[in-house]
Amino acid sequence: MSLRIKAVVEKFVRELQEALDADIQDRIMKEREMQSYIQEREREVAEREAAWKAELSRREAEIARQEARLKMERENLEKEKSVLMGTVSNQDNLDGALEITVGGEKYRCLRFSKAKK
Repeated sequence: MSLRIKAVVEKFVRELQEALDADIQDRIMKEREMQSYIQEREREVAEREAAWKAELSRREAEIARQEARLKMERENLEKEKSVLMGTVSNQDNLDGALEITVGGEKYRCLRFSKAKK
């Protein structure tokens, strides 16, 4: 009987060992699948992040170009404004001259009157 018990115990131990080995192999496969999934997700996130940063850089460069263009337009407007904002003075000069100040420079225009017949 002891041989029979010994055979049953050995069979039980062998089956248990096989089940444990199968469970270990299953866990190893699941761990590999999980690692593969995590690596794939990390790669996807890194790609999206790189694309987002590239788009951000492109937009920042476009903003800088537009700011420079607007600054030049503002400077040109100020120059044009200073030219156009000249002052005209029609003072009662004895000679009847019209005085115009443009950009800080004064100009005198003489009027010619028609000779009376």
